[in-house]
Amino acid sequence: MQVGTVVGTATSTVKHPSLTGWKMLVVQFYTADGQKPDGEPVIAVDTLGAGFGDEVLLSSDGKETRTLLQSETTPVRWNVMGLKD
Repeated sequence: MQVGTVVGTATSTVKHPSLTGWKMLVVQFYTADGQKPDGEPVIAVDTLGAGFGDEVLLSSDGKETRTLLQSETTPVRWNVMGLKD
């Protein structure tokens, strides 16, 4: 699990069938001090209604994501599992 900040949304006209109907967010991870970006942003499936600027808790558990999307072949790795208050 990692904490990141939502920096945008992703839209696609052509996508894997498992992504139909799901909101996709662009999330930036930060270093431990929370000051500098840590790597490239990632795309995550959102089930909780997060928006721009929200801090989210992401899971990279592939099995959990496959179960959530009801697809054994989904290309998704990250999903939003919590919002930071």
